[in-house]
Amino acid sequence: MKHIAITFTLFICFWLNSTAQLKERSFSGHVKEKTTNAAIPFASVTILNEAGKVLVSGMADDKGKFTLGTTQQGKLSIEFSFMAYHKVSVTIEADKNKADLGTVLMEPDTRVLNEVSVTAEKAAVSLKLDKKVFEVGKDILSQSGSVTELLAGVPSVSVAPGGGISLRGNSSVLVLINGRRSGLTAGTALEQLPADQVERVEVIANPSAQYDASGSAGIINIVLKRNKKSGFNGQLRLVGGIPNDSRISPSLNYKSNKLNLFSTVGLRFSDYVGLYKTNQKVNQNGFNSMLNQRQDENRHDDGRLVYFGADYQPDSLNTITIAYLRNATKDHDKTTLAYNYFSSVPDSALVRSGESWENRNYNQIEFNYTRLFKKPGKKLTVDMQYDFWNSAKNWNLATSKISPSVEQRPEISTSNNGSSRDFAAQSDMVTPLNNKATLTYGIKAENRRVNSDFLAEGRTGDGWTVIDNIDNGVGYNEFIGSAYLQFNSKISHFSYQLGLRSEYTEVRIDDRRDVYDSKKDYLKLFPTLHLGYEMSKSTSLQFSYSRRINRPALNNLYPFNEITDYNSRYAGNPGLNPSYANVFELGLLKRMGTLIINPSLYYQHNTGVMIDYNYRENGLFISMPINIKQEERSGAELSVLYNPYKWLQMNMELNVYHFSQAGVYASQDFAFSGNTYTSRLGTQVKLPNKFSVQARYNFTGAVNNAQSSMKAIHSIDAGVGQNFLKDKASLLFDVSNLFNLRKFSTTTTGQGFSITQVNSPNAARYRLTFVYRLNLSDGQGVRQAKSGNRS
Repeated sequence: MKHIAITFTLFICFWLNSTAQLKERSFSGHVKEKTTNAAIPFASVTILNEAGKVLVSGMADDKGKFTLGTTQQGKLSIEFSFMAYHKVSVTIEADKNKADLGTVLMEPDTRVLNEVSVTAEKAAVSLKLDKKVFEVGKDILSQSGSVTELLAGVPSVSVAPGGGISLRGNSSVLVLINGRRSGLTAGTALEQLPADQVERVEVIANPSAQYDASGSAGIINIVLKRNKKSGFNGQLRLVGGIPNDSRISPSLNYKSNKLNLFSTVGLRFSDYVGLYKTNQKVNQNGFNSMLNQRQDENRHDDGRLVYFGADYQPDSLNTITIAYLRNATKDHDKTTLAYNYFSSVPDSALVRSGESWENRNYNQIEFNYTRLFKKPGKKLTVDMQYDFWNSAKNWNLATSKISPSVEQRPEISTSNNGSSRDFAAQSDMVTPLNNKATLTYGIKAENRRVNSDFLAEGRTGDGWTVIDNIDNGVGYNEFIGSAYLQFNSKISHFSYQLGLRSEYTEVRIDDRRDVYDSKKDYLKLFPTLHLGYEMSKSTSLQFSYSRRINRPALNNLYPFNEITDYNSRYAGNPGLNPSYANVFELGLLKRMGTLIINPSLYYQHNTGVMIDYNYRENGLFISMPINIKQEERSGAELSVLYNPYKWLQMNMELNVYHFSQAGVYASQDFAFSGNTYTSRLGTQVKLPNKFSVQARYNFTGAVNNAQSSMKAIHSIDAGVGQNFLKDKASLLFDVSNLFNLRKFSTTTTGQGFSITQVNSPNAARYRLTFVYRLNLSDGQGVRQAKSGNRS
């Protein structure tokens, strides 16, 4: 039945497309300059009826060639225009249904050329029908760091020290590269990718049906720059920092008439210093015991990223892209944990020293075929992607009792080996029905297989003994088949988009010992609605609705995890179910000269919400993800950008929301409601001699739930930079987490215990960056990835 539903959806899609094909009149030609006979790329081409009403608008390609069509009968005129050129009009008689207009010659308007000089820049923020777009400027903090650090400065987005990305305080986010899942978002790959390769970031709180339904908080789409210059060009990037942060990132591109070769290499050698403090209180049978714990952490990561590929364009209508990505990392971490137990007086003290080695490699092969048609706006894309990765991590732990007597505890060794194979294929079709309405539909299938083996052993004499039965292997297999249909149109200043996506999911989790055997399959529908109204050229209003799914992450499903801490442990839950969200949002974008204001109201109703449950068992504190009944979240967000002068840019963001949770698990009641807010303030000043200074302050308010409360978080980032050698080179200095303000203080309570933790995962980092551009000016980037079917 489930497969029948998907087949029926696809049948409806293709039937609608076939019935929409009307008899079309088609006109083509070549736009050139009259005096030099040179092609005029991207000239505007417009078809008008006898009354002068615009029927179809289009644009010539980069070679000045155009093909434009309409179903309108009768006498027509085609108008050609381009900045600084006189308009040209060509008359088409009623009996002509197909015509090659040959060469259309346009003359320069000397008055415009002599009198007017225009420098245009894209707006810093724009509101589209299904997304909010933030153009990445030439600010220092987006040039000197990685993409991870760039996202920390995007309104509505926050990044945790471990790299976890949240949208409006919700971590259920799907991160895409150029509209598609990518190995560049896996693990620490975004740390490898330079921020200055990003053209814009799209925040999609309510994605349309064209996107996967994953991520209840929405989608963050990172759009990379694309090379448009012929010949060789590239960029060399060198970074040095304290604590050690050494990076080398060369990129090279070659573009000819039909071929575009691109490559990026990233080498990273980074050290991280962390400090974690814990105060624990336990009341058992009327007896109070306490623990003070301190963990000092030194992490060293080596990363090597290689990305290369080619675009081949045999003609103006067809493009084939093949690319390969490999991201390999080697981590060597050292940690020391000191435990001091006491009741009213000191009792005993332990020290545990740990050392780990982890090797990971992530590989991705991608293929894209894009087919354009003579009918403007019509496009077919086919994407295939094969991912495979392997990882191996080993811990050696040595524990000593140092008070009141000295005692050596048995050595502990753990290992975790994993691998994955993931294949995805999809096809999308965009079909304009007329000059205002478009039908989009597509299918996708993805199959994923992940295997992980866990082993924990303690030394006993000359041998080793398994600890807590942690000697097993888990297999995870997931298949998702989906199809969608989407229709959008425009009536005067009002635009709308309706969509429906169906997703069929099969999940199987098993293990070597047959302890866990879970199989789930479900077919779900995900409707979407987007409405837009252009009140004026400077003011637009948008309303949107979508239904989303949040599937559990793999680390939330695995029942075993590291046992580096003598006192606490995290355990996954193989029985965890996905959660669902209905999301509503109303947004306004207002431009008032140099001021841009973007307020939004939003509401989310979530069922089956995933939350961590903390409990104590056999002397261990265990944290495990579970599903609770529901959560409701409503909030208001305000983004303001103000550029009063060319040399001064300021921005502010404020997000306030209320939430309420309900649900019971074991003996814990999770009913709770609360409020919190986040804010960000930033400014950049451009000084003489191409100097720039930038600072950014981030604030996250206190967040509470039924079991935990986290105090407010502050942080400051700042930088200074200068361009020289005619903008071919840049030298930048920046500091993140200035004054070590970013601390995470959390108190967790449960039956008979309370734990207070103060974590400082990353110390302040000082960094110097040098960038040199070959045949590129400041702001341009080397081609990084195929935009594919989402451009």
